[in-house]
Amino acid sequence: MTFRQPIPFFKRVFNALRPFSMSNEESLLEAIRDDYGVLRVTESEGYRFLYFGEQTEQSCCFEADPAWLEYDYTRAMLLALYWQNRPQQVTLLGLGGGSLANCLLKHFQPQQVTAVELRPAVVDAGRKWLGLSEDPRLEIKIGCAEQYINESPASCDLLFVDLYMEGGISRLQLQAEFFQRCHRALRPGGLLVINQWQLGNTGNPYAGRMLEQLFGDKYLQVPVEEGNILLFIPASGQLFLEKLALRSWADDLEAQLGYSLRPYIEALRRASDAPVID
Repeated sequence: MTFRQPIPFFKRVFNALRPFSMSNEESLLEAIRDDYGVLRVTESEGYRFLYFGEQTEQSCCFEADPAWLEYDYTRAMLLALYWQNRPQQVTLLGLGGGSLANCLLKHFQPQQVTAVELRPAVVDAGRKWLGLSEDPRLEIKIGCAEQYINESPASCDLLFVDLYMEGGISRLQLQAEFFQRCHRALRPGGLLVINQWQLGNTGNPYAGRMLEQLFGDKYLQVPVEEGNILLFIPASGQLFLEKLALRSWADDLEAQLGYSLRPYIEALRRASDAPVID
């Protein structure tokens, strides 16, 4: 879940300029009611949006390239591929519209991507409207992320946790036991990536003190303008924070992705270097 950001010029050649405030009217493509509420898919000037309920914009799809990542927080997530550049098994807890899965499959070389999604209607909307990949390397499991991760110790090299509902962040992302289980799901050398909300404008995640108790304060984090904060937690030890090497890696990817990851590298820091909460 996020706020909308402007799109680089070269991606807008297919459509009219899109203002920052998104004042242009969106047309409704479909509204779906399931056991968890209403899903809406809308369209505007070459983009499609998945909403949870009336206001919670969950995903954005650029129709010309469904692997394009529109949101800052999903782009920042890609920093994990610096340390896990060719993961065998990637697990996504929360599918959304599928843009992150599409991006990983198109631009990186995972042997398999497993996405765990609670709501079958989200998967249906992704396939029908949002360009969700049909790549055979993508496996989608319908069910509860908590149950899946409890049953999957040492199962993945890269684990993305991005669990949000209409009302905001999932309760699971505030529970120590759940994060312990996520950490146990990593293979040796694996990496856990968590999409949290910032605690106000503090530059710290909602569950910061709990995370420090679980993992210490040496993991890496990136705050983004949308209000999210991305956490990078290794299976053991510490990640090397080598910004010169990270910049070079990002520059090599820029032409392929169509955007630069440098802004997120510049914001990358250890949790111990975040502002102190009074």
